[in-house]
Amino acid sequence: MSAIMFETQVADRIAIVTLCRAPVNALSEEWGEAFDALLDQLGTRDDWTVLHLRSSQKVFAAGADLAQIDGWAGEGRAGPRLALYIERLQAVFGRLASLPQVTLAEIGGAALGGGLELALCCDLRIAAHEAKLGLPEVGLGLIPGLGGTQRMTRLVGAGVASRLILGAEVLDGTAAKALGLVQWAVPRAEIADEALQLARRIAALPPPALRVAKQLIAAAGASATTGYALERELGGALLETPEARERITAFLQRSARPTTPTPLP
Repeated sequence: MSAIMFETQVADRIAIVTLCRAPVNALSEEWGEAFDALLDQLGTRDDWTVLHLRSSQKVFAAGADLAQIDGWAGEGRAGPRLALYIERLQAVFGRLASLPQVTLAEIGGAALGGGLELALCCDLRIAAHEAKLGLPEVGLGLIPGLGGTQRMTRLVGAGVASRLILGAEVLDGTAAKALGLVQWAVPRAEIADEALQLARRIAALPPPALRVAKQLIAAAGASATTGYALERELGGALLETPEARERITAFLQRSARPTTPTPLP
């Protein structure tokens, strides 16, 4: 099942996960089970630092599998089944959001509803100018139930989240960057190269420092007191890692090299 839903390649400390459930990467119950299994598989490996999530389709992900949900309604059991579906996908999305590794979503096409909620689980998001991003569920009489109301509000604030969710507004990549929904927006023709370069740059950084920095950023959402305490504790521990010592020594050696002053004109 996973082979149909995703393609995975690990190289140069980057785990590239390509969504490939034609035609629009709809998030069905089966998709959630397959993605959960994929995270299990990646969890057994220690050869990656960055998870790069992308799509082989024209869209990133179009959201919940509405055909499947409509089928539950036809069977007269929509409420309980939808609640179970939401619970399961919330758990899977929570696993993605809590990964210690850095996660990057490459949004080359539409990321709507659950598709955007999936991208919001990632630390970093790069979108094509032409991409469409939004949580339009209210327009269907539903709500963003896969963590979107919570993650979007934490990311961009209640004012922007209210505008986008209550208004069922869909943005292009440029507007999404302006509102802080994504960190980068580039032309669609360039997004694959730009995303890969970004993933490579991050993957070249020390994994322990990345993990601790990510943990501290998450702690900032709890309380400043907790965050400051973790900075003291974990920052000191990082100083003892071999890679940190090597990089600091190399930096000091470079800084100590004599330089030739540039003559004044």
